[in-house]
Amino acid sequence: MQSIATHRRAVLGAALAAPWLGGRASAQGITLRSADIHPDGYPTIEGVKFMGRLVEQRTNGRIRIQVFHSRQLGDEKDTLEQTRFGVIDMTRVNTAPLNNLVPETLVAGLPFLFRDTAHMQRVMDGPIGEDIGKGTLSHGLVTLCYYDAGARSFYTRAKPARTPDDLKGMKIRVQQSDMWVAMMRAFGANATPLPYGEVYSALQTGVVDGAENNFPSYLTARHFEVAKHYALTEHSLTPEILAMSKRSWDRLPAADRDILKQAAKESVPHMRALWVKMEEDARKQVEAGGATVVEADKPAFARLVQPVYDQFVRDAKLRQLVDRIREG
Repeated sequence: MQSIATHRRAVLGAALAAPWLGGRASAQGITLRSADIHPDGYPTIEGVKFMGRLVEQRTNGRIRIQVFHSRQLGDEKDTLEQTRFGVIDMTRVNTAPLNNLVPETLVAGLPFLFRDTAHMQRVMDGPIGEDIGKGTLSHGLVTLCYYDAGARSFYTRAKPARTPDDLKGMKIRVQQSDMWVAMMRAFGANATPLPYGEVYSALQTGVVDGAENNFPSYLTARHFEVAKHYALTEHSLTPEILAMSKRSWDRLPAADRDILKQAAKESVPHMRALWVKMEEDARKQVEAGGATVVEADKPAFARLVQPVYDQFVRDAKLRQLVDRIREG
């Protein structure tokens, strides 16, 4: 079987030879391919499907969106790279894989920055979100909209992480981002960056002692089976980005771009409504499956994050962005 790395190299090589392989043109129109790591039925998947239905209706079937779920096109770093090169047309990713490329996206993931979900949504749907999104353009991506990813909390194998002291010495899986590594260091944990698809086996075999994510991911990735202690630290309300390849975007006429952008915007409330329901259902299901959910000392964690801000919010532009968000 061809390895993922070999497959990715082959696909990227083809992209360089023929830049717009993503949007497949035919006599019937264009099919735009969209990638996601989550399983079919997950709110982000359903959000893009909803967008696709709007686009198909408004172009009389001329443009369609084909959604590839369940990591069919790779993990987030893979699909991000493929989208930048125009191999695929769209990808839904967390902001973390973009942090090293687009510093503005890092701000959205800073610990304890957003006061609550309503604050995060207001910020990301407004001018600040637009400004963050503009940073992706120079890296071959057009930010279409932002989806919710809920509050991220710690789940562990041996004991719950109610306080930072509980995390000391633990190996915690994090997203592949320097900022997330620094966040774990601030909390006293040892960060282990891993692709999402490797987390279950890493937890099961003890390669890591825990991870952090939202309830729906904790459920759908079956992590609750191997890390049964979930502590409500809610240390980050990182949003998700739905991004389109600039190569694919630039091939479309302005009218079609407007249709895509508007359909993406209209998909956000649909996605969020599904998210709220799934978050509630997921908590019930993981508790029924044997996981224990406990409260955490959030102020104790929040008191430790200043070194993360000091390390990553160093230039005036990012400091101003943080101030705008806090005032929003």
